[in-house]
Amino acid sequence: MTTPNTLAHNLGFPRIGADRELKKAQEAYWRGDITQSQLEATGRELRAAHWKLQADAGLDLIPAGDFAWYDQVLTLSATVGNIPARHRKGAATNATTRTTETACCAAHAHNPEAEAVTTPCTDIDLDTLFRVARGRAPGGNGTTASDMTKWFDTNYHYLVPEFHAGQQFALSWTQIIDETREAISLGHNVKPVVLGPLSYLWLGKEKGSAFDRFDLLQNLLPAYEQLLAALAETGVEWVQIDEPILVLDLPAKWQQAFEGVYHRLQTGKLKILLATYFGPLGENLSTALNLPVAGLHIDAVRAPEQLLPVVDPLSAHKVLSVGIVNGRNIWRNDLAESLKVLKDARAQLGGRLWVAPSCSLLHSPVDLDREQKLDAEIKSWLAFATQKVAEVVALAQLVSGHNNPALEKALADSNAAAESRRSSPRIHNPVVQARLQAVKPSDSARQSAFPLRIKKQQALLHLPLFPTTTIGSFPQTDHIRQTRCDFKQGVINEAEYQNRIRQEIADAIARQEKLDIDVLVHGEAERNDMVEYFGEHLDGYAFTQYGWVQSYGSRCVKPPIIFGDVSRPQAITLNWARYAQSLSKKPVKGMLTGPITMLFWSFVRDDQPRETTALQIALALRDEVVDLEQAGIKVIQIDEPAIREGLPLRKKEWQAYLNWAVNAFRVSAAGVQDETQIHTHMCYSEFNDIIGAIADLDADVITIETSRSDGELLQAFENFKYPNDIGPGVYDIHSPNVPDVNSIINLMRRAARELPIERLWVNPDCGLKTRRWPETEAALERMVTAAKALRLEYAGKTANAEAEAEAEAEATPAVNARN
Repeated sequence: MTTPNTLAHNLGFPRIGADRELKKAQEAYWRGDITQSQLEATGRELRAAHWKLQADAGLDLIPAGDFAWYDQVLTLSATVGNIPARHRKGAATNATTRTTETACCAAHAHNPEAEAVTTPCTDIDLDTLFRVARGRAPGGNGTTASDMTKWFDTNYHYLVPEFHAGQQFALSWTQIIDETREAISLGHNVKPVVLGPLSYLWLGKEKGSAFDRFDLLQNLLPAYEQLLAALAETGVEWVQIDEPILVLDLPAKWQQAFEGVYHRLQTGKLKILLATYFGPLGENLSTALNLPVAGLHIDAVRAPEQLLPVVDPLSAHKVLSVGIVNGRNIWRNDLAESLKVLKDARAQLGGRLWVAPSCSLLHSPVDLDREQKLDAEIKSWLAFATQKVAEVVALAQLVSGHNNPALEKALADSNAAAESRRSSPRIHNPVVQARLQAVKPSDSARQSAFPLRIKKQQALLHLPLFPTTTIGSFPQTDHIRQTRCDFKQGVINEAEYQNRIRQEIADAIARQEKLDIDVLVHGEAERNDMVEYFGEHLDGYAFTQYGWVQSYGSRCVKPPIIFGDVSRPQAITLNWARYAQSLSKKPVKGMLTGPITMLFWSFVRDDQPRETTALQIALALRDEVVDLEQAGIKVIQIDEPAIREGLPLRKKEWQAYLNWAVNAFRVSAAGVQDETQIHTHMCYSEFNDIIGAIADLDADVITIETSRSDGELLQAFENFKYPNDIGPGVYDIHSPNVPDVNSIINLMRRAARELPIERLWVNPDCGLKTRRWPETEAALERMVTAAKALRLEYAGKTANAEAEAEAEAEATPAVNARN
């Protein structure tokens, strides 16, 4: 008997389009330039093109339902009717607070007060999703957007589901079902993709009265049953249910719940492929193996060691999908090495072996073939989503015993690329490696402890109570983008380019002085992206033209590629920072991206430990920091929004990572004198559980996101006495809403309950690059107004506290003498 072929399938495809068509259409719709029908038409065109691309490549099963108008978690929230009351149609809400959640969707308007947070919303449209995501849409009132945070350890963000005690769910938004039918009508063999119920609950947050969201599981499952029944009616055979939390440390009740949940969801009408990714199953292995599902997907890229422990005990009736092509990075698959792994699995599993990427290809750029300017040798080492699909198909065919000229060429090309990369002299730099070897423990320590440094800094900077600043970037206007484009295309020469950028910097400084902000920024008009810009000035990096990936919603980034040892051949920001400071007597911050963010927001080389690459970047940035200080820049911000993102998913691995991540930051910052004030910034990550490591960074000032999370990040300081200065973000820059002065004051009052007021700064949540000038200036004006009101309110308290401290200090010698 002939063994069936190994099936090739995909877990998800990038939704943005090769030219970011989805982003452009979304933003046009939000501006009112196109209709909702036109936006929906763009979505249909993209889905059809992506399905056809995957089918033409030879995939046996193509994902459907992996498309999202903002993110897949928000899609599921709408699917099960979990829309916060303030975002529902007709909700009478205030644009800057969460305090008036009094209206529900039309179906339940008869008793909105009672049912607003417990009854599923069935009156959902695209604008509903955008109100949840942005706090505003072309239709409906403005309100506070839902919290946004990182999707596991990626740079992708999702909208955090909000749960309330006693909440009910029901199938309410049929996007996944509709898109499955759409794909079938186009002749594709598809597998709908759904985030699993336990992962969905895990990724959310409790709101309102205290309760455990796990208790909502039984309320949630009927909505899943409705969804699966509807998918079964479309005629599909398989459904992919993602349960990525199975690679986490799970409490016992969550782990034990899986068996009951999947007994309930498994029916004879649909075969469930349970998908896990981003790490090993670990202690959840037996749980996953024993689930009553038809197949299991595992990540054999991030956790190759788990393949054998899964293959051996796998039930004879189950399929094993092996994620052997890296869905998270852009390096070309070594087909020969992957075949060795797959052949062993094939020998045991036969036709029950499936081949796939390790995770959704959402995290990869769309198509390498479009890159016409990329260095040919480096390009030969890479694969984007389109090429990864081809790799999956080739591996499935090769392991099944197929042989033809196209497969032979694919294998030969893969072998040549692997050998080229291993032997290329461009990978290693002896000077960089020698400098790494010379690093000493003292290189990561400031000259003095913070209490002494801050006194020297205050004597130099003369900042008021509650000093105001921004995070770095100002609106990237059409004029700025056109200037950058004209320079790249040779329309203007370098002198004209620099003149235009100086004009933008001068405008940003003038606007801030008019607003009376205390510590200024130059606005970053010269920067395309906070990581790409620096990478372009460092050796060891390569760059693409079209390597865009989605970060959240319409926000796309083009991560640089770290292919070799990293060093800084010359100063990067010095001239712009020096010019900006010359325009004002107020301090102007030097703005840098930190080593950990440079690492994790790039496509990182996989031929050496990340710790090594991080330290290389840190040393390069250290040189920049020292140059800025010598040029008279006395406040330098080194942004690290990715430090939480890099945290391993298993707690037993946390400390080792934190040790080298903290060390890399400190190396980048520690070359300056006490008088130079080092800032850092973090946003849209949960770091309450690593607050000790954040303190260990020893930045003089940290600015964090707090407004979008409703101030939840301030809870970290209730049990931890943070030693240095901190600026809790006072308004959400990802929403076009302008903050209310009172809401800013109230948030800072809350911070003042946990932190000394002389340690508090006032600033936005994040950079203002994505906003427009009118809303930016209106928001900053209110921020400054709030800060000035706080100074008046707390001035007397500060004087009293200082008097008490002085009296205590004077009394101490007498007390000691008596004792």
